[in-house]
Amino acid sequence: MTDKFDTSLPPFDRLTAIEQQTLRNALDVIYFRAGETVIAAGADCHQLYIIIKGNIEEYSAPLNPEEHHHKETFAHYANDDLFDVSAQIKGQSRHAFKACEDTICYTLPRELFVQCYQNNSQFSAYFDTNLTKRQALLEEAHHQQNLAEFILTKIDDDNIQPCLVVPHDTPLLSVTQQMKTKELDAAFVTLNNLPQYGIVTRTDLLHATLLDGHPHDTAVSRIATTPVVSVNKGDYLFNAMLAMTRQKVKRVQVCDNDAVVGMLDLTQVLSLFSTHSHVLTLRIARAETIEELALAANSQQTLVETLFNNGIRTLFVMELIAAVNEQIIEKAFKLIVPTHLQPHCCLMVMGSEGRGEQILKTDQDNALIIEDGIDWPDCASVMTQLTNTLQQLGYPLCPGNVMVSNPHWVKSQRIWLQHITQLCQHGDPDSMMTLAILADSHAVAGNQALLTPLQACLHQHLADQERLLSIFTRPALQFSIPLTLFGNLKAGKHGLNIKQGGIFPIVHGIRALALEHNISPNNTFERIAVLTEQRVLEQRTADNLSEALKLFIKLRLHQQLRQQKDGQQHHIDISTLNRAERDVLRHSLHVVKKFKEWLGYHYQIRD
Repeated sequence: MTDKFDTSLPPFDRLTAIEQQTLRNALDVIYFRAGETVIAAGADCHQLYIIIKGNIEEYSAPLNPEEHHHKETFAHYANDDLFDVSAQIKGQSRHAFKACEDTICYTLPRELFVQCYQNNSQFSAYFDTNLTKRQALLEEAHHQQNLAEFILTKIDDDNIQPCLVVPHDTPLLSVTQQMKTKELDAAFVTLNNLPQYGIVTRTDLLHATLLDGHPHDTAVSRIATTPVVSVNKGDYLFNAMLAMTRQKVKRVQVCDNDAVVGMLDLTQVLSLFSTHSHVLTLRIARAETIEELALAANSQQTLVETLFNNGIRTLFVMELIAAVNEQIIEKAFKLIVPTHLQPHCCLMVMGSEGRGEQILKTDQDNALIIEDGIDWPDCASVMTQLTNTLQQLGYPLCPGNVMVSNPHWVKSQRIWLQHITQLCQHGDPDSMMTLAILADSHAVAGNQALLTPLQACLHQHLADQERLLSIFTRPALQFSIPLTLFGNLKAGKHGLNIKQGGIFPIVHGIRALALEHNISPNNTFERIAVLTEQRVLEQRTADNLSEALKLFIKLRLHQQLRQQKDGQQHHIDISTLNRAERDVLRHSLHVVKKFKEWLGYHYQIRD
């Protein structure tokens, strides 16, 4: 028996108090000298080992003991690691294990491990090879914290406000009287022969009668605003807040099976969501100078820290911040670009911003499309001012100069279309990387319809083009996976580069598959979902890739916030990770390794 064993570490924290005490009573301690065999290949395994101190090597034992060069090492295990888990279920160990140095281990009888494995689903899920389940275990504790309750709160009768719905021909005076009687500040309006609704507020009624001079018997549909943003009863309250943020509205309509059942307004949601993300978007919308916009933009990191530190899911944070970033950039565009020219050009962002996967601000990746036939002699100076403004707002300059201040990234729509065609015809690696940048383009300001023909042209030239896609995909395979020959995490002087070793191979590989199959979404997670629907990816592979990418982004964000770094810091200090985090990170990198092997086979990349 040992009372020193820490049952707060995963997966033993999943056991009940009785199971934990039973485990402590059953533990023993064993010592192995360096070079000593712990488990022989094919031998019966009667206990699970938990390393206290030392190092254990797992390897395949050759059939002929003299064939040492045929030995293959699979992994090394160090402090707090467990082995051999699979042998506890199967009864025999497939591989051999030996001590590389003097090693001390706890031993847990196989019978007790199997009993816990069979009787405790959370405990057994930890050892599941499905990355989705393992990642869910790591995130479970976060969902029990403070604001996580908000994320898991659904729109129901407890938080839906009553609403007033009036026919399209109701006089303004009658609507005003009904709103006063019911103590409401807004009403929904049914529109004649249309399946949608409009909305009218007390301010709308005041302006209509006093400023615009509408008679009291004017039909309310004449001043109603359309369309109304709707959410569904049973959806997450967070999604209602996200809809308000994206659409820049203060109220949303709540529907249940196409019937209007109530509304949610900004004040109510803010009272439930203390991070006040919508307040930030209002400050952005109200900014009339670059200085005012900078004050709003500078509070963005505080919002991220509040959300992340309170256990809000990474994808929710990513989606919200993508909406906020878009509004900041759009506002800067409106403050800098002359008003009469804004409908005749389109500002597009690329990279992680274009995919909606940026959380902390990274370097600028943007370009401009100008409508054909527009004469704009001052365009270069205006675009330089816009680049400098975005830098002032916290978006660093792009080291590769992919910015609107570079004339190479400012063209008319016709010239852009010609440029894309020429890049596809050249088919060299540099041309393919330029196309990869353009493949994630997302319009954020100006005439956004100008981007659509460019995206169609890009997909048309690359869809089903095996040779071009092979060159296009090759960069996804150029960075080595940060794993040692023994399958352990491998870090350099600055830590483990999770962007090169984990994020980029997934993002770029999925980007190539999306172009091959003419899939329009930019977001990597959405691309994976569509590729799965089209049966390009197996469901298990898709789930593992999504979970791996979420983990990489989450770990990088955690260390960026902890070290007060910006979005350009991509290294992870693995010494700060606990055993469970190291284990899932290692598993995730193996997922990337298999995906890279699959890409190489799929696109016939031989080297």
